[in-house]
Amino acid sequence: MLILCELAGHPQRCAPSFHIAGSKGKGSITAMISSMLETAGRRPARYMSPHVSDVRERLCVGNAFFDEQVYCAAGDELRELAETRLPGLKNSLFDPARDGGEEPTYFELLTLYFFLCARLADCDVMVVETGMGGRLDCTNVVDPLVSIISLIELEHTKYLGNTVTAVAGEKAGIIKPEKPLVLARQNSEALEVFRIKAEEKQSPLIYFPDTAEIKELKIHTAGTDFTLRFKDGAPSLRLSIPVPGAIQAENAGLAYIALKTAFPEIRKDAVRRGLESFRLPARFELVSKDPPLVIDGAHTPESIAWCAETFCALYGTGGILIFGCAADKNAAAMARLLLPCFSRIIITTPGTFKTSDIDKIYAVFCSAPADLNQTTVTLVKETGEAVSQALEWAGEKGLPILCTGSFYLASEVRGFPALCQDSIK
Repeated sequence: MLILCELAGHPQRCAPSFHIAGSKGKGSITAMISSMLETAGRRPARYMSPHVSDVRERLCVGNAFFDEQVYCAAGDELRELAETRLPGLKNSLFDPARDGGEEPTYFELLTLYFFLCARLADCDVMVVETGMGGRLDCTNVVDPLVSIISLIELEHTKYLGNTVTAVAGEKAGIIKPEKPLVLARQNSEALEVFRIKAEEKQSPLIYFPDTAEIKELKIHTAGTDFTLRFKDGAPSLRLSIPVPGAIQAENAGLAYIALKTAFPEIRKDAVRRGLESFRLPARFELVSKDPPLVIDGAHTPESIAWCAETFCALYGTGGILIFGCAADKNAAAMARLLLPCFSRIIITTPGTFKTSDIDKIYAVFCSAPADLNQTTVTLVKETGEAVSQALEWAGEKGLPILCTGSFYLASEVRGFPALCQDSIK
């Protein structure tokens, strides 16, 4: 990735940056920082993944897509680099002949494409979310003003390790010498990893639980209202975000602290307006009002627990669940959390981008202990048919619907034709 950036004239240095890693919430934090910067009069380039409905969601300026001319010009520059300069490279870390014909990955080229877009659009700051890890992530070529790490849990264990300590070690790879680290609450094992790495790098550690707390929390169908109270005695902030959930309030608090660490001059009114206007698909997104249908990309046990808790608090228990997850996810743990919350569960295919064993997932839900398995579980492999059945049952019984387990499933459901006229944009 460093060689690609060198060939392109180091576009990753075109503007100061924020760099965000973590297991859950990093997309929301990225979008919140970008939105606050925009309302403060900056021109932020925002990079995040995955997309839900349009690939351009990954590469934005503020809350909007880049101009089409920017995408086209950056694409031309990327094509010229790939077709002309890269094959001629002979004296670098990347040597196709020596390395067995290795080529840049899709995500590496997409990341470079983002940097090219940011440079062509004259963005004055970049907000960059990592992909899977941190230490070896291709976004880890930026030298950020602030690094931000959200909550860590077991994920992508095939690549990041089988313990929370190992996963945290990979995420800690984004910590840069003498640059502040803003850190979400962590369990003791992960926290120790981050403390040691921050000390090694002489990076000031700003740990959220030691810095601030969420008070006067109010969750409603239109979002979340809360007070961010600071432990150093600074005046509290009353804030609102258009996404329901206690964890989203914590994400907003983390985003605010990171923003003020890098740009202390940004005014509180810009912060409030930025958080109120931030939008992100498939983060507890209401896509239908009648019946209520919420889509959420949660795909780990802890994020599923937050999602189900918020859904039940707003809509009650006994609703309908559409669920699908990739084959490498902990379906058994998620089943234990979800079964008590719903009267009917439909297991379906979470898109085609990642491998899923839905017969196995269905069996996991059906084999739950008797005290949990009081729910009707159905297997409907075709996602459109699963949505149709859920809408029919919801209409008959007056029940709400939650769709979760995968961003790719959320994307499929979000594009369902019957929801278009009633979709909340």
